[in-house]
Amino acid sequence: MTATRILPGVASGPVLAMDQGLSFWGGVDPATARVIDAHHPAHGADLAGAVVLMPTSRGSCSGSGVMLDLMLNGRAPAALIFSEPEDILTLGALIGAEMFARSLPVLRVSVADFARIATQPHLRITDDAITGDGLHIPIDDPPDHALALTDNDRAILAGRDGAAAALAMRIICAMARQQGAAALTDITRGHIDGCILAHPANLIFAEKMADLGAQVRVPTTINAISVDREHWQAQGVDPDFGARASRLADAYVRMGCRPSFTCAPYLLTDRPQPGEDIAWAESNAVVYANSVLGARTPKHPDYLDLCMAVTGRAPLAGVYLDDSRRPEILLKVDPPAGADDSFWPLLGHVAGSAAPAAIPLIGGVGGLNPSPDDLKALCAAFGTTSAAPMLHVEGVTPEATNPPRPHAPRHRITPTDLSAAWDDLNQQLLHHENIPGSGAAPRSGADTGTPVDLVAIGSPHISPAEGRKLAALLDNRPVAVPLIVTAGRAVIAELNRDGTLAQLKASGVQVIPDLCWCSITEPVFPPQATAVMTNSGKYAHYGPGLSGRPLRFGSMGDCVAAALTGQAPGRPSWLG
Repeated sequence: MTATRILPGVASGPVLAMDQGLSFWGGVDPATARVIDAHHPAHGADLAGAVVLMPTSRGSCSGSGVMLDLMLNGRAPAALIFSEPEDILTLGALIGAEMFARSLPVLRVSVADFARIATQPHLRITDDAITGDGLHIPIDDPPDHALALTDNDRAILAGRDGAAAALAMRIICAMARQQGAAALTDITRGHIDGCILAHPANLIFAEKMADLGAQVRVPTTINAISVDREHWQAQGVDPDFGARASRLADAYVRMGCRPSFTCAPYLLTDRPQPGEDIAWAESNAVVYANSVLGARTPKHPDYLDLCMAVTGRAPLAGVYLDDSRRPEILLKVDPPAGADDSFWPLLGHVAGSAAPAAIPLIGGVGGLNPSPDDLKALCAAFGTTSAAPMLHVEGVTPEATNPPRPHAPRHRITPTDLSAAWDDLNQQLLHHENIPGSGAAPRSGADTGTPVDLVAIGSPHISPAEGRKLAALLDNRPVAVPLIVTAGRAVIAELNRDGTLAQLKASGVQVIPDLCWCSITEPVFPPQATAVMTNSGKYAHYGPGLSGRPLRFGSMGDCVAAALTGQAPGRPSWLG
């Protein structure tokens, strides 16, 4: 057997092997290279200088930015070895090589060789082989698939449209070749994800591209950012951080992107249409666009999103192709009776774990008639635990009738699985596994509820319907602990027009635009908060690592109860 060279380089280091994928964004501290995903078996491990093995990455499109930042700050892994196709971390390493002259070998091996390599204490990677204790695996280049370029593609590569467009096209072509794409495809719109100031690399990349003269050539929206653009100074945000976060947003606006500042671009009035080839990053938006809207976009890494928007072209691979959108695993759900709205993010969490790199067809829940917000919660949670860019729901989503692949495995999701997922998302407050420094008291025994002092709604950004539901549940009662909602400006404007915003504010709810829970920092995130309640499966997963606080997960009704009393309800009765 041989290893396939995805990106060249030589390296050596101790082996850090993982049997499940890791999202570098929200899962790895870019400053220290420590694994901060509290739900991952490798939690606490140090990636710096290690030869990191995993089947593929998962979760956020922003992992490419963390990968680049680790390369720029000297804390990167020595090498990456995968057993399945992988785009996000690979793209980060490619940007490091193409734009910053930093090399990091990326290799792909068979499942059998992955198992052999994983037992090694130390590996050396040369131009020719992976070697270890009694181990020698030759390294070859991938098959030379010709990439058919149009005259326009070649003109962009040659510099007709400027240095930034030429650089963007080089990066797209390199990704297309490693994906095995035979050609590029036109895209009609983009969505930028690398606009959060999670680390210095995002600002470095964006300003470099802007300074090179990059301009998008298709309508392109911008994800949530790290500050409330109009009020961050009044909110007490550190001036240096606020200025750099604003510069990052400004760089993308200078390049022609629309200042939408939302992680839920599918809530905007101009939504993608079925069959439309788009180029979106932001994992929840990608899964929703493919699954619910029927549009077509792979889970594009940060930075590749801008390259595609600048050129209007994308590798013709993955779910742009009909055959790649077919179900690859069949999940049959036994839905518990009487479930509330927390069922859908729980199901997404479980489905993603059951299909870590495969597109699932989820059966058994069509009769529950999920709302668009239920599907939004399902897709967002699925996107944290799976690398797949879409899912199908039998009887609900538009492409669920696509025939599954032959011999697609079958898996049953039971109420016991959902209960275990609820425990996992609540583990920081249920057990003695509290995050050091959180200030939360350890708990044990039966779950009868827990104290919380912050309630987080809006990951992804809320819809108008969610805003109205929240107002109805509060019923003009004042909150006892801070309840913060993050939303896009278009949604806030709609809630303002119909009086919902005034109703929420009268109850003491803070509604903040532009940023989201995945980008919020102190002091907008209340520094005194020690335990957080959320209805988001996505934030319940990432929140402990991002905030350093334990998270409590539940329904929107549970969140309202916690906001009114400072006490999160216990395990819901429908879980048994």
